[in-house]
Amino acid sequence: MRDHPVPRVIAHRGASGHRPEHTASAYRLALELGADAVEPDVVATRDGVLVVRHENEISGTTDVAGRPEFADRRRTKVIDGVRLSGWFTEDFSWEELATLRCRERLPGVRPGNAAHDRCEGVLRLRDVLAIVDAGPGEAGVVVEVKHAAYFLGLGLDLGELLLAELAACGWAERPDRLVIESFELGVLDRLRRSGVRATLVFLAERTGAPADEPLPGAPARSFGWYRGDAGLALLADRVDGISVAKGDLLRLDAEGRVLGPTDLVERAHGRGLLVYTWTLRPENRFLAPGFRSSERKGEWGDWAGEFGTIVGAGVDGIFVDHPELGVAARSARGVSNTPEE
Repeated sequence: MRDHPVPRVIAHRGASGHRPEHTASAYRLALELGADAVEPDVVATRDGVLVVRHENEISGTTDVAGRPEFADRRRTKVIDGVRLSGWFTEDFSWEELATLRCRERLPGVRPGNAAHDRCEGVLRLRDVLAIVDAGPGEAGVVVEVKHAAYFLGLGLDLGELLLAELAACGWAERPDRLVIESFELGVLDRLRRSGVRATLVFLAERTGAPADEPLPGAPARSFGWYRGDAGLALLADRVDGISVAKGDLLRLDAEGRVLGPTDLVERAHGRGLLVYTWTLRPENRFLAPGFRSSERKGEWGDWAGEFGTIVGAGVDGIFVDHPELGVAARSARGVSNTPEE
């Protein structure tokens, strides 16, 4: 890959600290604030259109619950082992979803974002790619494939849909700007076998196991197992990197004070894996206890201290809601221009 500052600053669902997530204004602002890449999550509609939503259940991020014409679409489903009630993308056509308006997912923490509720509509993946194409420089895109095994059970192969969309939008031949990630190794395996030209990254939650475990011919493995030495060795033969919760990179004492980084980055790098981490946010609600400034969840704490500790651990990419803070944290620690292998 070509040279770039390390770690990459990846705008988590756009500049979601400033605008409702996954909106056009959030993505445009992320590029203006210096993000090296943006991260759209993709799920599918009933008619196979890839739309950009954090989850396929959309009542928390759109106005669907207040739309009487869709009242009868409310369902209760089990998604990746979790029972959820609400409105789901796979029960709508793209034409129907296009009528919905976005709203802030965390209004209690980010009331300023809620002022932009209902100002913008839902995006398709191709809309985000077009925004990046029209933006400054040559920013990258980190596509997160959500609930791949679940959608496959509905007859919607998100991997195949993604390959077709990338080809149609001119992104199939941009391997230096494209990352594809998922909490499920199966879809990443299928994409790798298809010959996709992208950096493939396995996402690992702090607890639990991937929704597609056990994979054929293998025992069931937890996310924790994948962060261990045996798991990292397996991943090194299958993907290019691992993306972990920031808590897996921080050593804490009994009172929640950060003592320094764990050895996860060192162990992953020793096996040739990139390491990304999520999600760096400045509000007290999201900071490790030792970096909080008060009990007020929406107030900003010592974000620079926490961000700096994580950047200092040597990660290759950081997911941030406020891209300018990620750029500042990287600059404070110094910038490396070492290319990825």
